[in-house]
Amino acid sequence: MTPVIESEEHKALRSAVAALGKRYGRDYLSRTIAEGKPLTELWSEAGKLGYLGVNLPEEHGGGGGGITELSIVLEELGAAGSPLLMLVVSPAICGTVISRFGTEEQKRTWLPGLADGTRLMAFGITEPDAGSNSHRITTTARKDGTDWLLTGRKVFISGVDMADAVLIVGRTEDARTGRLKPCLFIVPTDAEGFQKNPIDMELNAAEKQFELVLDDVRLPADALVGDEDAGLLQLFAGLNPERIMTAAFAIGMGRYALSKAIEYARDRTVWKAPIGAHQAIAHPLAQAHIDLELARLMMQKAAHLYDAGDDIGAGEAANMAKYAAGEACVKAVDQAVHTLGGNGLTREFGLASLITAARVARIAPVSREMILNYVSHQTLGLPKSY
Repeated sequence: MTPVIESEEHKALRSAVAALGKRYGRDYLSRTIAEGKPLTELWSEAGKLGYLGVNLPEEHGGGGGGITELSIVLEELGAAGSPLLMLVVSPAICGTVISRFGTEEQKRTWLPGLADGTRLMAFGITEPDAGSNSHRITTTARKDGTDWLLTGRKVFISGVDMADAVLIVGRTEDARTGRLKPCLFIVPTDAEGFQKNPIDMELNAAEKQFELVLDDVRLPADALVGDEDAGLLQLFAGLNPERIMTAAFAIGMGRYALSKAIEYARDRTVWKAPIGAHQAIAHPLAQAHIDLELARLMMQKAAHLYDAGDDIGAGEAANMAKYAAGEACVKAVDQAVHTLGGNGLTREFGLASLITAARVARIAPVSREMILNYVSHQTLGLPKSY
């Protein structure tokens, strides 16, 4: 059965990560972003403490846990005001895929570095013309002797400038049917024919976004991760953790915004009593807290199902968790800013930048509308509209 109350080990992990996040906090994040730098110090310390690889196998330098533990790490760093977006990508997606489907050589090469933070891997699936339709991916890999030649474009790929490699979703031709099927390749960022172009974003984040151009990038046979004929299974092994971790990111952000609003509502006095004594202020904050807690329960369910090996159950729960967390985060941030009034838009209080950041959880890695499509036809059995 899935526990609904955290174990003592999970509570201890949550407390320890919260203490680390508090030492850095929102000021560290804001300062680093203003300087145009990555969050190297926090990433490095989290790696040394074993938090980055808490989900990866012990025999390869990890903590031996799962997405349950990694989601705690990201949520608590976010609640402290200094989330690490690349936790979603490097250990959660790439580390999970390699640990489940990689060769022993791939595991030995990549997992220890992903676990301690000395190596970083980005993930490339989104394309300009495919949008949310992964069946329209046009990045293709064709055999050239024993090598692969990879050609295509990717967009909105996070952290490529910090990464040693990108786990690219491409498509290969099935020799029996001629149809294209998804496959995963480890592509070094210094490979010939690999080009990264920064995307000019209005979103303030330490992790930059890139367009990738792959022009006949030559890869050895062992760049392929897993079985050439099991692409979808391997792909969703990474996408379900991505949704769960996006939920953790959103819940942490929502908790941070809500904590600032609560602190302000306790102290700010206008009509003889603190504004938090008035139901018009208190009730929306209470509702935001309830929504975040409900989203966290669904996230915990999704993580436990995934870690238990129930990929189908985890897929449904992960989508629901991501949807619920995205909605709860946007509402929490909006109510926090509204609680502070004009102060909510000042740099001093640092909430205004979250208005844009909170929207990300509604949009990426899959829109809320596509999640509603998924639930309507997968869970409710209604016909597809597309």
